[in-house]
Amino acid sequence: MDGTGKLFGVGVGPGDPELLTVKAARLLRAAAVVAWFAGSGRAGLARRIAENYLAPEAEEIRFTYPYTTEMPKHSPAYRDAMASFYDESAERIAAALDGGRDVALLCEGDPLLYGSFMYVNDRLAGRYTIEIVPGIPAMAACWSRAGAPMTRGDDSLSILAGTLGEDALAERLEAADAAVVMKVGRHLPKIRRALDRAGLLDRAVYVERGTMPEERIVRLAEMESDEAPYFSLVLVPTGRATS
Repeated sequence: MDGTGKLFGVGVGPGDPELLTVKAARLLRAAAVVAWFAGSGRAGLARRIAENYLAPEAEEIRFTYPYTTEMPKHSPAYRDAMASFYDESAERIAAALDGGRDVALLCEGDPLLYGSFMYVNDRLAGRYTIEIVPGIPAMAACWSRAGAPMTRGDDSLSILAGTLGEDALAERLEAADAAVVMKVGRHLPKIRRALDRAGLLDRAVYVERGTMPEERIVRLAEMESDEAPYFSLVLVPTGRATS
């Protein structure tokens, strides 16, 4: 790996630029190449968070997802398209690394928690030196903003994907001491039903764009709309009483 650059998977936190770590800020200022993922027609949240930390002379590489919600995620066509997309993204990063330049790949929240960085890491690990810089995950920022104590004593925390089927969600929620439901978006009606079935709807807190200027925090039972953006989650704090 002598003469090649180093890949940094940089977690930039949940949205507020002040929640970027000191290490992430230092590495971003020094990176020769900065890369990030974004949906079609969108600026990219990770890039927006990191904007004031980037060196003016840094080369920037944007990776635009071929799909977001246009195709079922379990379809063979979707899987094939995304696999090709990550193959091409990894090779573009590899070309910069082979040229001796360090690359900082931005990731909202933490790189290893539902992050696109993982798919690049899968393809480049072993070929290049990679360092992962942890970031504050959205869930931690959101429960802090909501003032929601998530676990007490020997409680366990379950992290669930809202893309699960309703029956699976309800079953796992019913067994949880506390939970965070990620990937809400268009799945909010199903998540609400699953929480109701598990007897947890009254404890659930909906957080939208946590730590961002457009932040919204509301008890899910009091929320009339079933519409939710991508950057939203549902918290189910512990039901254990204060000791």
